Amino acid sequence: MNLQEIILCATAPITPGTGSIALHDIQTGSTLATFKQTSAQRNCTAVVTSQDGQGGFMLAAQAEKSIMNVYNFQKDQLALKIVLPEKLSCIAVDARGDYCAGGTSQGRIYLWEVGSGIIFHAWDAHYRQVNVLRFTPDSAALLSGSEDASVNVWSMARLLDNTSQNDLMSPYCTLTDHTLPITDISCGVGVFPQIRVLTSSVDHSVKLWDLSSNTLLTTFQFTHTISLVAWDVTERLFFAAADNGLIQQVNLFRQREDKFSRTGMEAVGGAGVTDIIRIDPEQSTKRSISVGQPVTALTLSLTSSLLLAGTIDGHIHVYDVASHQLLRSITTHKGLSITHLRTMLKPPDLVGHVSLSLGAGASADAKDSVPVRPVAAFQRMQDPKAREAHEVARQLPVQLTRSGETFISYSTEEMLRDHAVFIKPDTPSSQDSGVSLHVRVNELETEVAKLRQQLGKAKGINDAMWDAMVRKAVTDEQEKAENDDAEGEVKTDDNESRRKRGP
Repeated sequence: MNLQEIILCATAPITPGTGSIALHDIQTGSTLATFKQTSAQRNCTAVVTSQDGQGGFMLAAQAEKSIMNVYNFQKDQLALKIVLPEKLSCIAVDARGDYCAGGTSQGRIYLWEVGSGIIFHAWDAHYRQVNVLRFTPDSAALLSGSEDASVNVWSMARLLDNTSQNDLMSPYCTLTDHTLPITDISCGVGVFPQIRVLTSSVDHSVKLWDLSSNTLLTTFQFTHTISLVAWDVTERLFFAAADNGLIQQVNLFRQREDKFSRTGMEAVGGAGVTDIIRIDPEQSTKRSISVGQPVTALTLSLTSSLLLAGTIDGHIHVYDVASHQLLRSITTHKGLSITHLRTMLKPPDLVGHVSLSLGAGASADAKDSVPVRPVAAFQRMQDPKAREAHEVARQLPVQLTRSGETFISYSTEEMLRDHAVFIKPDTPSSQDSGVSLHVRVNELETEVAKLRQQLGKAKGINDAMWDAMVRKAVTDEQEKAENDDAEGEVKTDDNESRRKRGP
């Protein structure tokens, strides 16, 4: 199967109606698939790609309803409708698709296990509405941004701990330097807590944090409210979208010249709370993109070479990052607002586009060979009994050869041999231990004899070098003494001759 990057976007109606989730070809803009009957607002759509031999899924929390729609890539119809405890203002799913977090307008956060639907935890995380939720790339922490101008970092190990279910949850750390509601969060690469985070706020600022030390590195001050941020995967730069449709590029590295006229690169900022960098769009026109409409979704391509911006009027603009040139615009969603935007590899089990390199001779349907990752209905209340049982549905993928035949031949001899290896005791018998010990002793004695021989050779070389140096030193001293004696005799003869001649 050839790798192909596609665009996934979610739309919501501006006027009463329904939106959809659509997949587009990033090169041509053509529509590959459409999933209807959904109207998810911003930060209310989550996607898990098809991976590890299992088909992915999409979650969409509906606006003004305590309902979550579940879709998979193999069918263009609604796969499951989940009734939630209350309406959600934002959702997030970890990279592996194991856990789903949902925030509410009252500042409460729910954490479900996707495979079982169990509520692992439900706690009051903020004083006001939760605007955005993000998992770290390694799924070890959950970040929540709220209307109360704070960003809390929650450790997943603590949230999943059975002994802390009745305890008052406390965050790993709290980022509290913003003064107005949080609008977006972007996590960098790394393993938690060795990771950096970008946060944007209505206070016209974007702040760069270091979670390992819980410190503010740099504040980027803008002239307008920043609603969205998109961070380059190499953390070289980020794009900030203002509420007036202006997207500004901020470089995190700059070129400098030392006193010897040598050029090099240095990091921008990093001085702490007092380090404030003001971004003026009039002075940085070369690093600005004017979309013309309020931007409602922003993302970078997988290679960070393309910038995608979704607008409130349903357009998706694709820009070249290096030149900021508009390459193409997708206008198939006019009358709708783009609420979610991301790029991903084309799913191998996409409806109408099944293209698996499994061989054309397979008797079963190709999409049936890729099982859908199970999604259970989420619980509305915490159930200790279900938590103790903790039943998770797992569907193992069928592995196929190139000819389409499955690996199901497992002979009795192979099974008995593998079983014998599996149940073989870890401690050897006394006879085997005696033989092994004798062999080991012989090996050590041989090694000691070899080392002694090498030590003797080294000692002989050292003694020869020492004797040579001593002989040379003694010879030099003797020659010097003889020379001094000869010079003394010559001087004595000269004095005797002068005395005989007289004055």
